[in-house]
Amino acid sequence: MEISERTKNRQKKMVANLAADFQEAEEWDLDFWQKQTPQQRLSALVAIRNDILKVSKAREI
Repeated sequence: MEISERTKNRQKKMVANLAADFQEAEEWDLDFWQKQTPQQRLSALVAIRNDILKVSKAREI
């Protein structure tokens, strides 16, 4: 999958919040993740891990 395609897919799924302070942001974040299924949480973790690996490899060049 090309980067532009990945970007479009992520933008469709993106959920954002504008919090007044750190406490509100933390509460929103906790609520968001508690609403996700275990599969969705694991998928997010795997996606983050894959992104970190790509960045690490790019830094080696």
